[in-house]
Amino acid sequence: MSAIIVLILISITVALGFLIAFFWAVKDGQYDDEYTPSIRMLWDDNKPSKSKEKDKNLNANTKKKQ
Repeated sequence: MSAIIVLILISITVALGFLIAFFWAVKDGQYDDEYTPSIRMLWDDNKPSKSKEKDKNLNANTKKKQ
């Protein structure tokens, strides 16, 4: 019987821990933007570097001259 009481106390402690973590996350702004993270993977983050663009322009200009 004492084991059940110990398990109940442990489960209440764990539940309170998760509840505190949830309120901390809400207060910290973790759930403010629900839409953007779901579509962030669709955005193209790889912008060509300026040096590669310069190389392409130089190659295009040299081909035109030839």
